[in-house]
Amino acid sequence: MAHPQDSDQAPARGLEITILLGLVVLCLAVGLLGSFATTPNLDPWYAGLAKPAWTPPPSVFPVVWTALYIGMAIAAWIVWRHREVPQQRFAALWAFFVQLALNAAWSWVFFAAQSPLFGLIVILALGVFVFLTALRFYRIARIAGGIMFVYFVWVAFATVLNASIVIQNT
Repeated sequence: MAHPQDSDQAPARGLEITILLGLVVLCLAVGLLGSFATTPNLDPWYAGLAKPAWTPPPSVFPVVWTALYIGMAIAAWIVWRHREVPQQRFAALWAFFVQLALNAAWSWVFFAAQSPLFGLIVILALGVFVFLTALRFYRIARIAGGIMFVYFVWVAFATVLNASIVIQNT
């Protein structure tokens, strides 16, 4: 037998699913936008750069980034659902969207502008905002902060890779 409150929960559940899907689409769209800058510049420009021996093959990056974008969306959704801390939630989601914009900018600066040095500047700022987002998310929901910390570790790796490329190509 259906309970009257079940019908009250359906619109809320529908909104939650819509927000989750919207965040997934947004994060994957950022990745797609970045690929528009990256893909045309992989060969010959990126392929011609001196890179450290530990550089992952190009096929690894889309797989890792796709998983990270989906994880970021889930983490943001978890934080969005915590309505009991509106000011903390606003600050955390603000940091999230800033890091997402920096994430999109990096591909355009590094690949489209073919500037590893300016890419390094952008990715350093990205790392700061990802770390800030991870901390703010953690204070609201530990799992969301943990997801963002995994992303921070990848950005830290990418920062070292970017810095190595700058050093090896100057």
